[in-house]
Amino acid sequence: MGKCYPNVSEEYRKAAEKCKRKLRGFIAEKHCAPLILRLAFHSAGTYDVETKTGGPFGTIRHPAELAHGANNGIEIGVGLLEPIKEQFPILSYADFYQLAGVVSVEVTGGPEIPFHLGRPDKTETPPEGRLPDGRKGAEHLREVFGRMGLNDKDIVVLSGGHTLGRAHRERSGVEGPWTTNPLIFDNFYFKELLDGEDEGLIQLSSDKALLPDPVFRPLVEKYAADEDAFFADYAESHLKLSELGCFEC
Repeated sequence: MGKCYPNVSEEYRKAAEKCKRKLRGFIAEKHCAPLILRLAFHSAGTYDVETKTGGPFGTIRHPAELAHGANNGIEIGVGLLEPIKEQFPILSYADFYQLAGVVSVEVTGGPEIPFHLGRPDKTETPPEGRLPDGRKGAEHLREVFGRMGLNDKDIVVLSGGHTLGRAHRERSGVEGPWTTNPLIFDNFYFKELLDGEDEGLIQLSSDKALLPDPVFRPLVEKYAADEDAFFADYAESHLKLSELGCFEC
């Protein structure tokens, strides 16, 4: 199925461009790119390709969705972004949160990600339990990402988003960063994964599960060896994630 991107108004487009500039400065100043990227991922990652429910439609700001166990701490990101959103009432929350996710990657040195406007806001929150569980393995990852309509390459390359940020014990039960530079978007997640557990760094069960899998491991090795390949594939998969359920013809 192809994509049919809507024609948004010139006013809407200009507001989005100005909002992106504001987000760049704000996210860089607050060093909050990892949290905002997580917000965008968790907003989109609830999509169910069979029922056409969930997805990046702004519902993550609602208390019912923020209360999901996998979203512990995301209310902080929602609160941080709200003063910027208030400056651009014309923008949907759906577009705003995904735009903030794209900016989070770009301002930390990651690839430029294509972005299309026109996501509508929805009100119905998805059921709990649709997001990946870091305590589980490859079968779980394929089940969760497959439900979204994503493939094995998407699983590995989007796992590389863990190159940003750190886990917090009060949110996930685990404490620490995945890499030594958790505010830089690079391919070190894959390098560290292949190097094995290192003092001060973490690897979740869902990270470690990429290594013994005969499909996942070659991709891990590819991205560890070639950051350009990682960036190219990441931009493609992030775009897919940010548009789940949107713009279908």
